[in-house]
Amino acid sequence: MKPPNLFFSILLTGMNAAVRAVVRMGIYVGAKVYFIHEGYQGMVDGGDNIKEATWESVSSMLQVGGTVIGSARCKEFRTHEGRLKAAHNLVQRGITNLCVIGGDGSLTGANLFREEWSGLLNELLEQGLINEEAVSSNSVLHIVGMVGSIDNDFCGTDMTIGTDSALHRIIEVVDAIMTTAQSHQRTFVLEVMGRHCGYLALVSALACGADWVFIPEMPPDDGWEDNMCQKLSENRADKKRLNIIIVAEGAIDSHNKAITPDCIKDLVVRCLGFDTRVTILGHVQRGGTPSAFDRILGSRMGVEAVLALLEASTDTPACVVSLVGNQAVRLPLMECVQMTQEVQKAMDEKKFDEAVRLRGRSFENNLSTYRLLSYHKLDSELPNSSFNVAVLNVGAPAAGMNAAVRSAVRVGITEGHKMFAVNDGFEGFAKGQIKEIKWGDVGGWTGQGGSLLGTKRTLPAKRLAKIAEQMRIHNINALLVIGGFEAFESLLELYEARAHHEEFCVPMCILPATISNNVPGTDHSLGADTSLNAIVETCDRIKQSASGTKRRVFIIETMGGYCGYLATVGGLAAGADTVYIYEEAFDIRDLQVRNVIKAKHIHIDRSVTYILCSARQGRDPDYTIILHPEIALRDEPIVELLSSNVWILCCTEMRTAMKTLPQTSSISCTQRKDAACLTAGRTSSVTCSRSDANATFLPLDVR
Repeated sequence: MKPPNLFFSILLTGMNAAVRAVVRMGIYVGAKVYFIHEGYQGMVDGGDNIKEATWESVSSMLQVGGTVIGSARCKEFRTHEGRLKAAHNLVQRGITNLCVIGGDGSLTGANLFREEWSGLLNELLEQGLINEEAVSSNSVLHIVGMVGSIDNDFCGTDMTIGTDSALHRIIEVVDAIMTTAQSHQRTFVLEVMGRHCGYLALVSALACGADWVFIPEMPPDDGWEDNMCQKLSENRADKKRLNIIIVAEGAIDSHNKAITPDCIKDLVVRCLGFDTRVTILGHVQRGGTPSAFDRILGSRMGVEAVLALLEASTDTPACVVSLVGNQAVRLPLMECVQMTQEVQKAMDEKKFDEAVRLRGRSFENNLSTYRLLSYHKLDSELPNSSFNVAVLNVGAPAAGMNAAVRSAVRVGITEGHKMFAVNDGFEGFAKGQIKEIKWGDVGGWTGQGGSLLGTKRTLPAKRLAKIAEQMRIHNINALLVIGGFEAFESLLELYEARAHHEEFCVPMCILPATISNNVPGTDHSLGADTSLNAIVETCDRIKQSASGTKRRVFIIETMGGYCGYLATVGGLAAGADTVYIYEEAFDIRDLQVRNVIKAKHIHIDRSVTYILCSARQGRDPDYTIILHPEIALRDEPIVELLSSNVWILCCTEMRTAMKTLPQTSSISCTQRKDAACLTAGRTSSVTCSRSDANATFLPLDVR
């Protein structure tokens, strides 16, 4: 491990979460961290464009979109003379480690800069601008890249920083457009960014259930005009009141002719006579508040980038931090850049299948899924099958349940199966609330929240005979259960009942859907990401409302039961000062904000401190703690500050917390409906008037 006199620099064309993570991780390991403002231009110009970063300089920036330290294209850096100036500016400050956040162009430039580094130092030495000692101490330049691009056009990573936020902007617009389109029976053509990559168009079409999508990697076959118009006409005949067509700005046909929104509009109006409107999103997609996913992704990548620089040796090639599966990994930078360039080469040569393959497995899967869910085969084209599949939701509602039902129904129908929808979970199953569901019945379900089928937490154990009877009546050959932990328990009960009910001896599958993300077998369950976004939005609003007030501490309780996923990851995305979760025990001494705060040395210019608590099952759901603001500004033990009011909304765990107080403390709990006031005194007694707590505790002995 390198000593703590390490230097880092940030060249940013990405997200602020990554900047914050690099700065704080660098400081944590003892490094000196520098900002380079205005990208490569700032590196070439030097001066005030290169400034040392502090822990406080990246506070309250997670919710800010774009880049707070600026970015600029620099023609001068493309020249040898420009890179020589940049090298001189870095050597003057002893910077030999660069963390570069940008696209393939920025990363390629960084690698070229690294390859020329030794030669640049020799030139500076010959010109008398640096001495031998500077050449020796700065002999190696280490580069680590992170990809910031809303197009998600960089090979080697499943997701680039900024892509998820851009998708949020697109889906918000689509949801708003759908209301007016449905009211007026209109067709809308949306153009999204993606000059050379159709990821945004493809995934947004998949997410909103668009009727047609145009992407540069897969131009439509000849005759697409008639096929598209026929599909739009069929959808209207099925009583669908709107049509959505999404076009990537780089969309082309099989003859490399551009497909524009206006071209599509004229075609629809001329052939079908539909009222058609065009919406071009433009740079709206680049702006706005970052999503929870982007904040977490940037934070994880930033930490990994610092670790990569710490572990780099003289022979270590430049690497890029990528997301593969759910893990941050390091890949050779230039291999990824070359693969990215191969995609464009394949497209230029009209090898579109090869271009899709080079985009990666995620892109391929999204494309095949969209095709599967958007094309309704004729009955004569369907395979023969006597397989009946029942789909039901179990447990609490979670965002994404309806999209999952839509996908399951349409895939099943495409395979020739007969699909049945069960209302109200296993309770409805036992009552016979089962009906066949068709392709068009699930149209428009992707953007609907909750559970349109209805869901309940009821387990099947007490209704096994009735459920078995309904399965026999409807000849159910398979079960798909969408839900959380109750779904797991339910299928376990059905599995154990197979010895008594042969109807349960059929394939059964679970699709995890719970906002708590507390079930085994998956890194992410349906609903968790939407819940994280709700937490982050709440925290952002609190920051805005409290920015002009006196110093305050805000406590935000999240759901999660015995799982602290929402609190932990929500705290990471929102920039909480501390997080309290069930998995890590805490006592009253821990109710201090520890990461800020030695008032003698650090100037606090914030008005809000966030503490996220995970709601625990088996205790009062109103549990939360609101600390007096002085506690957040001092480093002394909390028991020395109890002369200030500390409100505890629920004291069922009061006895445990009080064990940490000195014998000279007195705790009184004057219970109103749901609150207790905790004050410090000079006697050694604890009283509590709550009906669910002891009236009087004996003197505490904490020795």
